[in-house]
Amino acid sequence: MTIREIQEALDAQFLYGEELAELDADFVFSADMMSDVLAFGSKCSVLMTGLCNPQVVRTAEMLDIVCIIFVRGKMPDEHMLTLAMDKGIAILATEHYMFTACGILYEHGLRGGA
Repeated sequence: MTIREIQEALDAQFLYGEELAELDADFVFSADMMSDVLAFGSKCSVLMTGLCNPQVVRTAEMLDIVCIIFVRGKMPDEHMLTLAMDKGIAILATEHYMFTACGILYEHGLRGGA
């Protein structure tokens, strides 16, 4: 599944990285605790979270995650967007709750990374 297909399925908006829209995403990991992402998210290419702070981008960078999806209408600040730009990580935002967003992506064939 490409980042563009994820964006369309979740009715999400690109906050950064629309030029990365054709990158493939093989697995998704959803969590609000970055320690869980570090411990279990090593196969992920997409991180879905409701946590909105710079540690999310730094964690994604350490695991070579290509896209972060913020759920529940959370919006990263300019500092976080700048970090994502510097690291080449696409940022999406959706109004869906995490459980619903995970279900939508699962229905579209995207699986968990742990």
